[in-house]
Amino acid sequence: MISLPDSRQLIDIVRTAAKRELLTRFERVTQELKMDGSIITEADRAMQNCLMEEMEIHWPEIPFLGEEMTSQEQEALLSEAQNGLWVVDPIDGTTNFSLGIPFYSVSVAFIKDNQVQLGVVYDPSRDECFHAIRDQGAFLNGKPLDLIESATVDTISVAEVDFKRLSPELAQKIIANPPYKSQRSFGSVALDWCWFAAARGDVYLHGRANLWDFAAGSLILEEAGGVSSTLEGEPVFNGTLESRSAVIAINQTLYDQWYGFLKS
Repeated sequence: MISLPDSRQLIDIVRTAAKRELLTRFERVTQELKMDGSIITEADRAMQNCLMEEMEIHWPEIPFLGEEMTSQEQEALLSEAQNGLWVVDPIDGTTNFSLGIPFYSVSVAFIKDNQVQLGVVYDPSRDECFHAIRDQGAFLNGKPLDLIESATVDTISVAEVDFKRLSPELAQKIIANPPYKSQRSFGSVALDWCWFAAARGDVYLHGRANLWDFAAGSLILEEAGGVSSTLEGEPVFNGTLESRSAVIAINQTLYDQWYGFLKS
């Protein structure tokens, strides 16, 4: 039986690896294109290999699914997730990282029994580490995150929207009649979820993200008290490699407004 890994030990591993493999390469990295047209750098590979080696030492019984593996490898690993599995994005926001934009993160999730049980998202540029343990809360650098104070917010002020992955019809609808005062888009899905767990915005929309992008962040938002679903109203995490949309709000009132607008 695989038990829940120690979150403090995991955070130490992620922090140490990121400082060694990412910060030393930031603004000094070569890049190339993957088959799907997305960017990969030497830092992605170095970070994934470093995490894989360290986690194999500490938790040899837990398989490791990384973004930079083939889809066939990922599918085979995910089929055994009921017994425990790491899901890792070594750099979420590689385009930002390769351009010297300090908004990127490392995302690590532990999945078991078809649920995310533990999530860590680390922002090396700000030395901000978000983490959550199922039914035990969400934290930023050890301090609890609690969106209960946001429950009184009933007007959408700031939205984060990734327009590139939306249908043209939905994107045009939002542009023509936005239900918010201001809009942002930063470029790291994992960190986006965490920023909303910290109430750094009101509502969010992303048209298509991958499991390793949102697995850890979705637990962190949930444990902080945020609300999320796909555009179809389903849970974002469904235990598969299927790309998923994400609608997020920092409280139920704003979610109802935002989701209602998107689906009207």
